[in-house]
Amino acid sequence: MPRSERSPLLLAGLLATAGVAHFAAPRQFDATVPRTLPGTARAWTYASGVAELALAAGLVLPRSRRAAALATAAFFVGVFPANVKMAVDWRDRPAPQKAAALGRLPLQVPLVLWARGVAKGARDEA
Repeated sequence: MPRSERSPLLLAGLLATAGVAHFAAPRQFDATVPRTLPGTARAWTYASGVAELALAAGLVLPRSRRAAALATAAFFVGVFPANVKMAVDWRDRPAPQKAAALGRLPLQVPLVLWARGVAKGARDEA
């Protein structure tokens, strides 16, 4: 399978794994939900898990790939505040946990660029 065909499937796999994790171990995600959001943290955890699963499904299907990839890029931007909250909340944790929380922040940039690249590839294939 050519790299251009693998990329959307790998991104879909990443999103599907994260989406399932929101239901399998929701407590860790609840802790990253900014308190300023209305409703319960658990509702946001489940909603973001559903969103990740829906985005993954959209990336797998060639007809919806471009729209799903653009929505994925927007999703990665949208969850950035949760990553910032995690980094702030974990500043007093042991070094490995603190490093993981801080490492998530710059990771959002390549994820957004990856999703945009998938969208461009889907447009070029259409």
